[in-house]
Amino acid sequence: MTVPPTEHAPAQPGAVPPPGCPAHIADGPGGATRLYGPAAETDPMGLYEKLRAAHGPVAPVLLDGDVRAWLVLGYLENRDVASRPTQFSRDPRVWHGWRSGEIDPATSPLIPMIGWRPDCVCADGEEHQRLRGAVTAGLDQFDHRGVRRHITRFAHQVIDTFCENGEAELVEQFTEAVPMLTLSHLLGMSDEDAPRLVHAARDLFKATETSLASNAYVLECLEKLVAEKHARPGHDIASALLAHPAGLTDEEVQHHLRLILLAGYETTANLMSNVMRMVVTDPRFRGSLAGGQMTLPEAVEQVLWDEPPLMVCPGRWANGDTTLGGQQIKAGDMLLLGLAAGNVDRTIRPDSATPVHHNRAHLSFSAGTHECPGQDIGRIIADAGIDILLTRLPDIALAVPEESLSWRSSTWARHLTALPVTFAPRPPQSDDLPAPLPAPPPQSNGRPVPPPRPVSAPGTARGPEPRASWLTRLRRLLRGR
Repeated sequence: MTVPPTEHAPAQPGAVPPPGCPAHIADGPGGATRLYGPAAETDPMGLYEKLRAAHGPVAPVLLDGDVRAWLVLGYLENRDVASRPTQFSRDPRVWHGWRSGEIDPATSPLIPMIGWRPDCVCADGEEHQRLRGAVTAGLDQFDHRGVRRHITRFAHQVIDTFCENGEAELVEQFTEAVPMLTLSHLLGMSDEDAPRLVHAARDLFKATETSLASNAYVLECLEKLVAEKHARPGHDIASALLAHPAGLTDEEVQHHLRLILLAGYETTANLMSNVMRMVVTDPRFRGSLAGGQMTLPEAVEQVLWDEPPLMVCPGRWANGDTTLGGQQIKAGDMLLLGLAAGNVDRTIRPDSATPVHHNRAHLSFSAGTHECPGQDIGRIIADAGIDILLTRLPDIALAVPEESLSWRSSTWARHLTALPVTFAPRPPQSDDLPAPLPAPPPQSNGRPVPPPRPVSAPGTARGPEPRASWLTRLRRLLRGR
């Protein structure tokens, strides 16, 4: 990649700070801006706008370790890159950085996000169609009403763990818990394995020294899940991928489960946190919901425009030399889709204060052939979960000053760390809810597979042991026990 010369910057007086100015604190080799570190973590949207002012719709940036890339900031440019797979490949092996030694695959925290994997995200053409077809079939096997029924039960059970207290921390106790329970159920994971697995998956987005270890743990757990589903298939995504006519290998199934877990949990948990923050901090937003001017699904779309759960999407790699947004892109260059920056591009949103809740043309689920296939399930989790929370706790209010809220940011996402709220204490009610419809039993040679027998851990006695109720185990999980 070549850093663009100064003539690519717009001729606006004062748009680019002079050398030595504190605004250059995030600059790295060649004058490219670091997309990691304090500036990116504290105010990513402000950083995007500085890049846009200095370079236009495509800007040179540096990832962790000063790895060079282009950040696509313009809405139209993002759609252009996402919609031209022959020019901008999804296969990271195209990147020239592997050959130049720009990155150490054994130690770089970027590997879990930009490394090649045998999944549909890293494939183009017919191979992409083969793999994505299996993923789509695995997701489409669930009737949306049935999924909503499971979410309804999970949401009530989660709310029951704190509704009597009159206070809660919504991020850990609700907006992370509901997607975790729903996705673990859909993937076919056990209740015991799900929490640590999902939290390790989320760690991958932080691009820290623990990312590689977390990635290894996720893959190890999913390898175990694939083996279990070979022996005892069920009504879940893992079993559907194994049985799909595309003939996915165990490794391909494992990596697609990783993909669904990463994309589904991170984005849905962030989306729910962002919506609930708007509900408890913005009276106009809440008033529009309460007054019927905006439905909850429309509120979700508005937040997807303004605060996409995934801010930067890796990555695309140029198959040949080209021009994009006034920049000279060289063959093998890495490009990052700036989803958050594209959503506020003044080319398509001259006034960001104008409501766009009726419009689904945002970039929050990417675009083109690699647009997120599970976005509807994510929307259902957010819509149903938040609707139940606001129905049961209509007087929910922020418990701390709004300015005390904080975020944890990485190159890829911005995550609200906590959302403390208060409300009038209310009694639990999930025991009064009807049980969810059971999944059809898995078949083997025309006969139902018997339920699995409990397996004792190595070195423990095999005698019978009473099992805590589902609600008790859920409460222990949310208390971190």
